[in-house]
Amino acid sequence: MRYANYACGSMEHRLSRRRFLHQATTTAAAGSAVIGGLGTLASGTAAAELKRNDMRIVIFNMHGGLSQLESWDPKPGARTGGPFRAIPTSVPGIHICELLPKTAQQMHHLCLLRGVNTAEDDHGKGAYMMMTGRRQTPSAEYPQIGAVAAKMLHDDNIGLPGHIIVTPGGGGGRGNEAAYLGPKFASIHLGGDKPPQHSVKPDGFSEDAERRRHEFRRRINQEFLSQRRTAITDAYTHSYEQALRLMERRDVFDVSKEPDKDQQRYGTHDLGRQCLMARRLLENGVSFVQVTHSNYDTHNDNFNFHIEQVGEFDMAFSTFVADLFERGLLDKTLVVVMSEFGRTPNINLYYGRDHWSKAWSIVMAGGKVARGAAFGKTNDEGTEVVDGQVDHGQIFHTYLRAAGIDSSQSLVVDGREVPMADPAAEPIWKILT
Repeated sequence: MRYANYACGSMEHRLSRRRFLHQATTTAAAGSAVIGGLGTLASGTAAAELKRNDMRIVIFNMHGGLSQLESWDPKPGARTGGPFRAIPTSVPGIHICELLPKTAQQMHHLCLLRGVNTAEDDHGKGAYMMMTGRRQTPSAEYPQIGAVAAKMLHDDNIGLPGHIIVTPGGGGGRGNEAAYLGPKFASIHLGGDKPPQHSVKPDGFSEDAERRRHEFRRRINQEFLSQRRTAITDAYTHSYEQALRLMERRDVFDVSKEPDKDQQRYGTHDLGRQCLMARRLLENGVSFVQVTHSNYDTHNDNFNFHIEQVGEFDMAFSTFVADLFERGLLDKTLVVVMSEFGRTPNINLYYGRDHWSKAWSIVMAGGKVARGAAFGKTNDEGTEVVDGQVDHGQIFHTYLRAAGIDSSQSLVVDGREVPMADPAAEPIWKILT
């Protein structure tokens, strides 16, 4: 097997009627789905130093807990290994589950991390750890990787959001993953094959009326902002301008613009359309895209479920990776396949596998990650990591480094420095190039 070496109360602030109406409007808008959660817009030492490096991140979130035994770390012949074989890949010595034959042929682009130990079997807490690199506590809220990527990598001049989650049923609402980075960097949730809802100008407005309406809005906004400017008002203003630019580029979100042969290559199921959407977004300069495939929480009938679900993933994911490479985007795009944990190396009474976070796998590709590599090893039955153990903190540092971001830097929030990633952890240097 080949292993790679890797935030007064004076009379002056009492509100006039006009100011009250402005503030009420702002507050209401800030609480809506358009704005998302509230937060402080951070200016960071790292952001000041970082030149736009044209890097991108895409995450495949295998929600529920993909079984490592039926994907990246099969154990055929073991007592609880399950019924599937391990098959060779395009890299001699590296084998993965037979449910991933097309992905096996892309192994030379991939890097397996088979020694993940996060020691957290709760869905919500595990997902938080993998997305933020920190354990969830009542005392602090940390931004998820998509918000960090949008702040550090995205160029607003392209007219598209920097943090997009593609999922069936997504209609353009905002998420709340940005924590102290503020709502500007929260996600927009989109469906897998259509532009955001309400992104077409109403028929009753002429182009001239629309232009004059927005000129008036900007003038009133500027008058208000010159007297009382906050992170909330900035976010409100930003959301309007972003929506206008998004309307101008709504064709980017329309997968039907792709040739029929490409739609067939990815698959006509939800995941296929999501992946094709993700490719279009990356090609148009969006810095972070998350694709969701669920629900892998297979406490029952694990094997039949994985035959169907992993088969969908294999077709769409392998095509996605191959297309990024052929279009010259893989070197500029970090691809991550992750869950909140894996599944038990034990088969329960219902032919299912339960939650297992002590020894499981994720996959990375592209960016500054080593290609055609397997790092970390579990024992013969997959019950523990015996070599190359890594956790959520190290993995989060690695996300950033692989996208050209110095993960040791801090962001300045309300006058204090906040480490971008857990300062107690480091990147997985052995898989970085």
